[in-house]
Amino acid sequence: MCAKRLKRQIIKKKLFTKNRLVILNEETFEEIFSFKLNLMNVFVALTTISIVMIALTTYIIAFTPLREYIPGYASTKLKREATENAIKSDSLQKIIDENGAYLASIKKVLTGDLDHTKLSRDSIQAADQKDISGLKTEPTEAELKLRQQVALEDKYNLFEQAKPKVDLVFFPPVKGHITEPYSSKNKHFAVDIALAKDTPIKAVASGTVILADWTPTNGNVIIIRHNDGIISVYKHAASLTKDQGDIVKSGEVIAMAGSTGAQSTGIHLHFELWKDGYPINPTQFIDFE
Repeated sequence: MCAKRLKRQIIKKKLFTKNRLVILNEETFEEIFSFKLNLMNVFVALTTISIVMIALTTYIIAFTPLREYIPGYASTKLKREATENAIKSDSLQKIIDENGAYLASIKKVLTGDLDHTKLSRDSIQAADQKDISGLKTEPTEAELKLRQQVALEDKYNLFEQAKPKVDLVFFPPVKGHITEPYSSKNKHFAVDIALAKDTPIKAVASGTVILADWTPTNGNVIIIRHNDGIISVYKHAASLTKDQGDIVKSGEVIAMAGSTGAQSTGIHLHFELWKDGYPINPTQFIDFE
């Protein structure tokens, strides 16, 4: 115990023994600067300086732009550009998916590759459609009274204005005899109209030409996109008067009938009408004869 206590006293004496640090002029030995210190003061000073340096370095790395010059740290500009590029790539991917779905619909229009059992438009008879002929459709007494009341209220209404129930009226593309009608059962989603040579083919409604080109099986083909997701298709034309991207008006000449240069059964127009990717019977909306 005495040896340990003696050793502690010696260490304590060394730590707190005062020393003088003197700076002298080498030539004149003049004292320029001096101060008293001990080992404990030196240890405390070095520890304080180390803590300050560590705190200052941490602050520079965490809160100042100088950290960009330290290897392994990305710049703020680079992070901002990476975020913007991620947002743009996500938007572009969404546009690509929409265009892919749209091109798939156009492909179905051109090839007629459809599963008619899944079609649910009013122009197509579904396979599992129920027979409703036996249902009672006569109005009840309450419904008759309500109809009379509404009729009396509207009879003397001076501000009543008639409004059309449809937003789009179709113009006949041609006038002629239908040689092959629309048939979902036979997967003929179009009507074929016999025509004379050089008969002008017109647009059924205003819209934008999304395809105008010659194909080996259908000759000259032109496809127009209209409002409300409606697409009209004109096949087996001899020549086209419009190009892809052109805007056409209702009744405007877009092609001429004649020899198509492809396999065909005489001069005729193969006309299709589509709504949201589903074929519809054109004769329900257009009078061709």
